[in-house]
Amino acid sequence: MPEAAADERLLSAVDQARTALLEITPADSIGEPLGHLVEGEHVLSLLFDCNLSGYPGWRWTVTLARVDKSSEPSVLEAELTPGDDALIAPEWVPWSDRLADYRTAQELAAAVADAEALGDDDESDDDDESDDEDESDDDDDDGDDGDESDDDEDRGEDVLDGIDFGAALTAPEPYPGNPEQAEAEADEGSPEPPAHPGGGEFVPEDERERERH
Repeated sequence: MPEAAADERLLSAVDQARTALLEITPADSIGEPLGHLVEGEHVLSLLFDCNLSGYPGWRWTVTLARVDKSSEPSVLEAELTPGDDALIAPEWVPWSDRLADYRTAQELAAAVADAEALGDDDESDDDDESDDEDESDDDDDDGDDGDESDDDEDRGEDVLDGIDFGAALTAPEPYPGNPEQAEAEADEGSPEPPAHPGGGEFVPEDERERERH
């Protein structure tokens, strides 16, 4: 079925359509004519730009009609309708569906928070183990330093600035080339033989026997 042609008498009823709009909106909210839509035979809608703040892409629509070619146009309705680029509200969703979506989102957020908290605990445990390993390595290093210090003390001459205690403790021979003086001093330092119990000079036993006879 071919599309109906626009009624020329309805197309020229712009002032009549604007007058109908003034009954529902201020004059400054009505912009310039944007065109028309053929709704059927002897029925069409005239479109006007909308100047209301917050309604970009919307348009004022006035639908007019007439019974036949001999009758005058009549206004069927006047309203604000969205255009192709209009900013419109999302499709209405029942409260029960929105509540179910809200609860699902809350459960998901709680699960994510629990997973993040568990991950933080694991990282903390890893950090503690790493600290323990570092302390153990430090203790081992300290032990190695102690062993090196003991080795230095055992060497002696390295620790005490090169002093050779072996050479220092070796005394030279006393009085080289004068053995008599050495022997005399040795005799002076030796203890005297014990005196006779009876006193006086010590007399050998064979002489005492001869004196008795």
